[in-house]
Amino acid sequence: MNRKDFLKSAVVFAAGGFSDLLEMPDSVDLPIVDTHQHLVDFSRFGKGWAKPPVEGNYGTREYLQAVEGLHVVKAVYMEVAVEPENRHKEALYALELCGDDATPTVGAVIAADIYSDQFKSYISQFKGNSCLKGIRVWFKSGESLTDPGIIRHVRYLGEIGLRLDFVVPPAWFPQMLRLIEACPDTWFQADHCVNGDPRAFFEYDPGLAKPAHSREEWLRGAEKIAARRNVVCKISGIVSRLPGLTPDARNLRPIVDMCYELFGPDRVMFAGDWPWCLKGTSLAGWVEILKEIVRDRPLVDQKKLFHDNAIRHYQL
Repeated sequence: MNRKDFLKSAVVFAAGGFSDLLEMPDSVDLPIVDTHQHLVDFSRFGKGWAKPPVEGNYGTREYLQAVEGLHVVKAVYMEVAVEPENRHKEALYALELCGDDATPTVGAVIAADIYSDQFKSYISQFKGNSCLKGIRVWFKSGESLTDPGIIRHVRYLGEIGLRLDFVVPPAWFPQMLRLIEACPDTWFQADHCVNGDPRAFFEYDPGLAKPAHSREEWLRGAEKIAARRNVVCKISGIVSRLPGLTPDARNLRPIVDMCYELFGPDRVMFAGDWPWCLKGTSLAGWVEILKEIVRDRPLVDQKKLFHDNAIRHYQL
């Protein structure tokens, strides 16, 4: 039995069957699916491939070192904003990783130009590849979110079983909502706690830098987005948004709790965001912080966050 078959059998056991009859002692041994695995392998693609925030090489070897002891059983590759001319090469690389028994990578979210007239033909070349799970889009403006061409392209993703990851500022939430409502058969992933700034959920402190948005501005739009049942929330990105503060459970609990309140335990998923998380802490540090935040929640909900929801949502 190769590594991936072994991990698959372990996940099946953990996801149901006998595990339903056994009570885990605590969250330490929970299997983890990392739904946001960035890899920036300069040793393979050369300098300039992408721009991680911390100096270093971040390929498969380094990722395996970063997750050592964390019980990461599967991972979903996330595009790393390569130059447009390198997107196809990155897509092939990500899908290649999915067939490599030496890595936990089993799915990929790639980049594609949703504004291009060639979008459908580009995506169609991967149609039927079960390892491709979706695309991430960096939208150019709030107004473009409701463009008929964009809506057609996002609907097409749903038609072929692909998902859309998005990161937009709260000012664009009304237009994002309209896009989501116009594409009810497409699944959306709201990355990085719906792009929330954790500082917006603190008690007012004049000594802190002003957050990127107010609590009310974020909540007003995020609440409506979360009400759409075809949206899931990735719990990630927040450890790197606390300049001058310690990224710990006390500082990050408010925004995580808010995401839980809005999306519920069945539509939140752990995401590592390594190596971008290194702006705040190590990947192991982020896992420990999140485990501390949710440790008083029912164990079944902790398992959904770290493992089960991703398995179901991505059909891993």
